[in-house]
Amino acid sequence: MTEESACPSLVASGSLRVESIPFSRIPGQSKLFIRYQTDRASLKEFYPNAPETIYDVAEFAKQVNDAYTLDRNEVADALASLNNGLDAGERVAAAIDRLREPTTVAVFTGQQSGLFGGPLYTIYKALTAIKAADELTRAGTPAVAMFWAATEDHDFDEVASVTIAGQDESIHLTYHSADERDIPVGDRILTAEIERLIGELELRIAQTEFSRQAIGQLRDSWVFGEGFGRAFLRQLAKQLGCFGMIFVDPQDAALKRLSGPIMALAAEKAHLITSEIQKRDARLTEEGLHRQVLVEDEYFPLFWETDDGVRTPLRLTKDGVRARAVNRTFSIAEIVGAIAEQPDRFSAGVMLRAVVQDFLFPTALYIGGAAEIAYFAQSGAAYMVLERPATPIVHRQSFTVVEPRHKRTLDAYGLTFDDVFADKEDVRTQIVEKVIGQDAAHLFAEVEEEINIELRRLDEYFAAVDPTLAANLATRRRKMLYHIAALRKKAYRSEMRRNSDADRRLRRLFGELYPSGALQERTLNIVGLIDRYGIDVIDWIYSAIDLEDRGHRVVYL
Repeated sequence: MTEESACPSLVASGSLRVESIPFSRIPGQSKLFIRYQTDRASLKEFYPNAPETIYDVAEFAKQVNDAYTLDRNEVADALASLNNGLDAGERVAAAIDRLREPTTVAVFTGQQSGLFGGPLYTIYKALTAIKAADELTRAGTPAVAMFWAATEDHDFDEVASVTIAGQDESIHLTYHSADERDIPVGDRILTAEIERLIGELELRIAQTEFSRQAIGQLRDSWVFGEGFGRAFLRQLAKQLGCFGMIFVDPQDAALKRLSGPIMALAAEKAHLITSEIQKRDARLTEEGLHRQVLVEDEYFPLFWETDDGVRTPLRLTKDGVRARAVNRTFSIAEIVGAIAEQPDRFSAGVMLRAVVQDFLFPTALYIGGAAEIAYFAQSGAAYMVLERPATPIVHRQSFTVVEPRHKRTLDAYGLTFDDVFADKEDVRTQIVEKVIGQDAAHLFAEVEEEINIELRRLDEYFAAVDPTLAANLATRRRKMLYHIAALRKKAYRSEMRRNSDADRRLRRLFGELYPSGALQERTLNIVGLIDRYGIDVIDWIYSAIDLEDRGHRVVYL
């Protein structure tokens, strides 16, 4: 991607039609998340710095700059080296230089290093952070957008698969690694398997004028011999570098060394961190809200890498800190000493990750998903124990992209977007009855009416002759109507199969707008959209962001 191919200055704002629907209308949303989106003030106990507007973030930014203790030039030098290695581009270099200034703050987001970029919400997170940084800057608080790739995570199965919308059906791909150890994702080196996957995708993807561009980005990023996490960052740099987003790999040696003091302090105060998080958990339970992570008495906020590279959890015991993978126990003092000598062997657990990030960088705002908002309700206790201000968090923009082919299907069958949340069989029944099988619908309605008429005649007869038989008739009526309904369902399915075009279009509609019963952004990948619309689709999404909208945004291309 060239510097000129996808930049906010080229966005034709206002060219897309966007609808917003409240999350309360979307199945599966947690009570905590809904409440955070609609009534943040009531959750002040868990989110003391929860912002209502961008101006609240600007006020918090003043605290951040006053409290920031690291040498900005040293941090910026580490970022410059890292991003130069990703070929992130001149705009990223300029953003890093702005971070050297004492008044500049960071708007952060992050995600696991998913195959070919992971789910769509990875891009949505990044673009939301970019938009927030832009708005903060315009409001008088210089800000840069930054992306933290969770390369230290070791749950490889969670990031090794991808789903890409093809021409008529979704394409599911999985990278199979021969190394079964629980090593950090960033330490996994790509084999020839990656070339096979890209080749398979190239054959199966919709062949368009943009296919070469979409596949080319992957070939340039996901290269044999490259680290899995670094390949992920290379792809993001190609897609987002021209927005000036700075990329962070927490495995970077210089950043590891700089994060040593906060990890050592967390180790020293591990018992207190655990205790305070548990108190938070109890309060969440009292409020009828869920906790995202179970924090037990033996919880320790750091992971440690063994001599053979396995990332293993550490656990508090009465004798010290136990490394489960090697059955070895350390004292707290030994852990602190090891962090000073070999910081690269330690990484933050989920309750400490944001604290480490905000120690390294002057973070004024974090952009996260619903799960991360829940994490912050708990991890705020770690901020408190370590005497750091709890970073504000806002939800990333949430999108469903409705392509013209989806809109044509919705219109053809009289559906609205909300119908994708309904039971698929109910929607098919609605379409048969109203559009493609009206004769069958009328026939069943007439038969049911005739049966009910005749049964009412019997009911009147039994009422006069033997009332005890009326109850028996009611039972048999229910059975008859049940069997008629079952026959209707089978007939409607036959009507749908006979109308193969309708069946195909509906399968694609549900498979791409609400795949596997979840929002599109949680399953599908950006490559399919780039293949059909080119890299400019990223600009279109950026133009659809409205930071004041706390609902789910439906974007019609």
